[in-house]
Amino acid sequence: MPVNFTAIDFETANSSGASACSVGLVKVRDGRVVDRVGWFIQPAPGHDSFLEWNIKIHGIRPTDVVGAATWAEQLPDLVAFADGDHLVAHNAGFDLGVIKTSSTVAGLAVPDFTYVCSLQVARRTYQLDSYRLPVAAMAAGFAGFAHHDALADAEACAAIMVHAAGRHDADTLEELARISGVKIGAIGPVATTEMASTHGPMALNQP
Repeated sequence: MPVNFTAIDFETANSSGASACSVGLVKVRDGRVVDRVGWFIQPAPGHDSFLEWNIKIHGIRPTDVVGAATWAEQLPDLVAFADGDHLVAHNAGFDLGVIKTSSTVAGLAVPDFTYVCSLQVARRTYQLDSYRLPVAAMAAGFAGFAHHDALADAEACAAIMVHAAGRHDADTLEELARISGVKIGAIGPVATTEMASTHGPMALNQP
């Protein structure tokens, strides 16, 4: 399916939305991955403690982010890579919340992004016992990836969206969202009352 978007995934040092320590980005054009990139991020001061629980999940330690770009330093690269695309993420409320919170804490304007949640799309595409990323990705034919590696998770998210577009015979991300009944959210100045995300973390964290 000729869908275009950028998939994104963050890993965080702790429960703070300003503690992003890595990001993965995958660009899809005409239903195919054409570029991918990922990097470490130095979490904001006051939000930079690495909890053992988070380290256990993603394996990233404080020593890994020494010398890494800060949020303010890396945000232009993130925005440039997305290049105006809709973002997609699995549990998008979390990942877009990281962008909002990290930008606010850094004293930056929240960038304009529209986005679609692949978790919500998966719920309306597959009949599964769980809609966690590894399970939904397997349903899309993408298995055996390194879950909680930000780049691998972004690739899995992209695979879900491309496969779902095929299942729904959707030619664009907007059409996929419409057919599957998933709202397109927005952050930044572009966000309006009508476009603002209705994906609350309570709903998105369901298995």
